[in-house]
Amino acid sequence: MAPRSQRLDPIIQIKQRQQDEVAQQVAAREAAHAEQKARLDALQRYAAEYSATPEQGAMLNPALLANRVAFQSKLQQAVAQQMQIVDRSREATEVERARLMLASRETHVLEKLAASYRAEESRVADKRSQKELDDLAGRRRVPALGTEGDAK
Repeated sequence: MAPRSQRLDPIIQIKQRQQDEVAQQVAAREAAHAEQKARLDALQRYAAEYSATPEQGAMLNPALLANRVAFQSKLQQAVAQQMQIVDRSREATEVERARLMLASRETHVLEKLAASYRAEESRVADKRSQKELDDLAGRRRVPALGTEGDAK
């Protein structure tokens, strides 16, 4: 049967692959969040620019003024909606980061456990090797003592 440390290796590899997959999901979420944030920034800039430059003809014509006010209202709704999208995107990104942290922690714990098992296996092998050397050295002395005693 394989040592305990080697039995953990396939599990560690699986956990590392899962961690890599979660890391890719985090990267995808962060890219999507950045894209949504950029859209929000562009909408806010456009709304600010549109509000800052009133059309001269709109001030004179009540119908054009009403259209302008309606358009500004729609712009503000679009900005508010995009803010919600950005918030949800940020929350989803944070959830993925938390998943990555947990996956990383699980992998790290398994790696530490395997290292502990390997260290213990090494200590046991060293003790066994030392015992074998001691037994071998002891066996070599015993016949030497026995022949000296016979010679006297």
